[in-house]
Amino acid sequence: MPTASKPRDFFLATEDEIREGRTTDVYFLRTLDVLRKSGKDQEPVVAEITTGSLPNGWPWGVLCGLEEVVRLLKGRNVSLWSLPEGSVFPPKTPRGIPVPALVLEGPYGEWALYETPLLGMICQASGIATKAARIRKLANGKQILSFGVRRMHPGIAPLIERSVFVGGLDAITTPLGADLLGVPAMGTMPHALTIVMGGPREAFAAVHKHLEKKVPRIALVDTYCDEKAEAIMATEAIPDLAGVRLDTPSSRRGNFASIVREVRWELDLRGHRDAKIYVSGAIDEGSIPALLDAGADGFGIGTSLSNAPTIDFALDIVELRGKPVAKRGKFSGRKELLRCPRDGTYEIGTRTCPACGASMKPAHVQYLEGGKVVKDLPSLQEIRTRLVSELERVGLGA
Repeated sequence: MPTASKPRDFFLATEDEIREGRTTDVYFLRTLDVLRKSGKDQEPVVAEITTGSLPNGWPWGVLCGLEEVVRLLKGRNVSLWSLPEGSVFPPKTPRGIPVPALVLEGPYGEWALYETPLLGMICQASGIATKAARIRKLANGKQILSFGVRRMHPGIAPLIERSVFVGGLDAITTPLGADLLGVPAMGTMPHALTIVMGGPREAFAAVHKHLEKKVPRIALVDTYCDEKAEAIMATEAIPDLAGVRLDTPSSRRGNFASIVREVRWELDLRGHRDAKIYVSGAIDEGSIPALLDAGADGFGIGTSLSNAPTIDFALDIVELRGKPVAKRGKFSGRKELLRCPRDGTYEIGTRTCPACGASMKPAHVQYLEGGKVVKDLPSLQEIRTRLVSELERVGLGA
């Protein structure tokens, strides 16, 4: 019978519990027990982390979560190579070989307990970062705010907000995320403010009077009245109106793009040409193009980000005692992953880019050697900058 753990208020694993292997699948514990008793737990292996396909037929993903993996494995007798965090990668090379995003080398018993948490760290973070990057590219330079933390357990709010920021989004919403990531949290008012204040006019006047001066005045204009009517009220109550947000419920939405056009007209007519229009509420890739055409200046994206499909990375041993091995369906042997610095093409063991003829360069960077960090982890801004640069040369696919 399992040992009863101490009661806790929130169902979250602590950092110590993760490092102690308490969040691993139990069959790894049983496997290690068998291997130790057989004298095989220190067998030297190489393992690769790959994915055979990406959600929804996406042509590329964004690697995210590497920083946590490095910290998880630090101090263990294991060496780690990886694509740099924030890299855009395809599931397979042009020759159809899965791209090894990460490579581990060392005695199996040194890291077996960490397969489960390691995969969890990169699968979810990479899925969220990929969705964020797709939305950023689709939005074509318009501002994107992450509204997704309320759809998931608060314990992973920092993970969500880091991942969307890596993926290129412009703003997060929580004070904790702001503290951990060093980026400002954004947000002005919810519907509750309008309701408790007694109506939109009263709420807008209170925002104008009492909100900190440094916070841009963005009025939520769909609580009780038509969006156009409340937007006009906002222009009358807030002289320095920075923008309005439309969170129109689906039951009242009709043609959302037409509502955006009407609001834009009224703002311009009243001398608020610089006031931005932000839209939120079940916004996803399919709804963004029409709203862009209608004049939306920014998007608040919630559930489709925080509930982004995970990238199904798998970890497989490909070498044992220096000799190629693999289960069926996998390519055995350690791979030399190369990448073209000109167009980003990945290939295995090919020195010349098959797409443009340029000289290929090693794609992996070594971060750990025998558990010791041998490469400084980049800053969050450096990771984000890499991603934004790489997005310029990829399309969204079908």
